[in-house]
Amino acid sequence: MTLVLVMLPPLSAETAEWPGRLEAAVPGVRVVTDAEAIERADAAYGVLPEELLKRAGRLRWLQAPQAGPAPDFYYPALVEHPVVVTNMRDTYTDHVATHTLALVLAMARGLPRYVREQQAARWAPDWDPQAVLPLGEATALIIGGGAVGAEVGRLLAEFGTTVIGVDARITEPPKGFAALHPVDHLDELLPTADVVVLTVPHTPQTEGMINAERLKHFKPTALFVNVGRGPTVRLDDLAEAQLGGIALDVFETEPLPPDHPLWSRPDVLITPHVAGAGPHAAERRFAVLLENTRRFLAGDPLINQVDKAQRF
Repeated sequence: MTLVLVMLPPLSAETAEWPGRLEAAVPGVRVVTDAEAIERADAAYGVLPEELLKRAGRLRWLQAPQAGPAPDFYYPALVEHPVVVTNMRDTYTDHVATHTLALVLAMARGLPRYVREQQAARWAPDWDPQAVLPLGEATALIIGGGAVGAEVGRLLAEFGTTVIGVDARITEPPKGFAALHPVDHLDELLPTADVVVLTVPHTPQTEGMINAERLKHFKPTALFVNVGRGPTVRLDDLAEAQLGGIALDVFETEPLPPDHPLWSRPDVLITPHVAGAGPHAAERRFAVLLENTRRFLAGDPLINQVDKAQRF
């Protein structure tokens, strides 16, 4: 059996060598980079426009190039099509989790304010005990118990933090979690949390899940972190909220407009969607494509399969 896999253009600098590497590693696969070959392709890598899907009569597998592609990746015709979609989840879990922990630690020790004081060359120590959150006495609520959420919870537990979580599909608490609850328990758990970390993907169910109404359930002293997807949080509602601290790596609108009030709040820490930055990303993504190519040829279940209707 020869597998025809189309790597849809444009190829990036990091993926340009993948066709040759894939053919060398997997006997029986032919990789082409011409989108016109979609008519005879068994599989494809990349973003597949609807006009190409209509011509893909043999297509049975589509490998998304990201862990969480843009929402329009999953257009209705693709969702309804029998093609199996896989994604690149868990290829930068360690990077995102480490970045998340850095954000939590920075807020727990009041570093956003001190950075601003440094910029103004102002010596302004704050010895108020309430200015510091002792993680060993805190409760952290992780919204989303997948790979990133599980690793964030494990790391926080090492500081003595009581970690609880909610998840739509996972039922067993990951390592370090004291408990994991269904998502419909979220509102009753929010008032118990000193730290709230949002790691969920952007789906029809999670869009705008942190909004003005839900923010009323937060402790006024709570620290809030979003490293999942920007559209899960209504930014204008968050800008009106009074919390102990806010750290954001993803935003409802990217880039965050320069006149948005979150930029100037002294209790807000902003990073520009870089939580996943770190070494080995390209090799990890290639490893997923390689493993799934081997599995597809062997007729074995593919890894990282996506529920297309839910987008994850």
